[in-house]
Amino acid sequence: MGLHLDGLSVRAGAADLVRDLSLTVATGQVVGLVGPNGSGKTTALRCVYRALRPSGGVVSVDGRDVAALPMRESARLVGALTQEGHTDLDFTVEETVALGRAPHLRGNRPLDARERELCRRAMEQMEVAHLAGRGVLSLSGGERQRVLVARALVQEPRVLILDEPANHLDLHHQIRLLSMLRGSGRTVLVTLHDLNLAASACDRLAVLYGGRLAAFGTPGEVLTESLLRDVFGVAAGVVPHPLTGVPQVLYDLGSAHLEGTPS
Repeated sequence: MGLHLDGLSVRAGAADLVRDLSLTVATGQVVGLVGPNGSGKTTALRCVYRALRPSGGVVSVDGRDVAALPMRESARLVGALTQEGHTDLDFTVEETVALGRAPHLRGNRPLDARERELCRRAMEQMEVAHLAGRGVLSLSGGERQRVLVARALVQEPRVLILDEPANHLDLHHQIRLLSMLRGSGRTVLVTLHDLNLAASACDRLAVLYGGRLAAFGTPGEVLTESLLRDVFGVAAGVVPHPLTGVPQVLYDLGSAHLEGTPS
């Protein structure tokens, strides 16, 4: 089930945060949304999972305008892991993961056997099953992030939106998570700051700059030395990964003050 952003725009006062963004994530494809700070990445994602109403344009899933759907129905279509995905209530890990089933439940119906097994598998997949009885407020940032990913998986959305999911994760869990996303068959739109991880995990990269789409294509098409200079304000080389051939960015730490560096 594909995701399509058609002419998406978000205006706040006199500022255009996102301007006429059109982007398609094909069914089963992983698309990485990258760009400098303030380029509109999180704003665009918030429109997809309905935390923000766009000033213009349409977000559709399989041709259906998500803004026109009841909230429960759109929550069954689109699941999200947000940068603000925290809780002030000390639910256990098991209870937190089970909250992912909320869009599918009516009244006080308890989880059935399939749903309990779904929760168990998601916790094992994210390596938090051993924490099932722990309160989420007692967890480290990385452990809590993995619990929230498990909750999103339990939701069984057709489209998965992830805003910086690698935040707080160690290298093992970053690679495990992104490998899982790539092999999941889900339609995924994800923001990542690490361009090398994005190149390895994503089928396509969409580069935002100043709220506009600056480039879209395969990592090999998008990650060029000129784009890194013009959009990110750094001098860097791009070389193929020795094992996979995926483009990898080699940074020059002395290039952070180039003329025209994005603010």
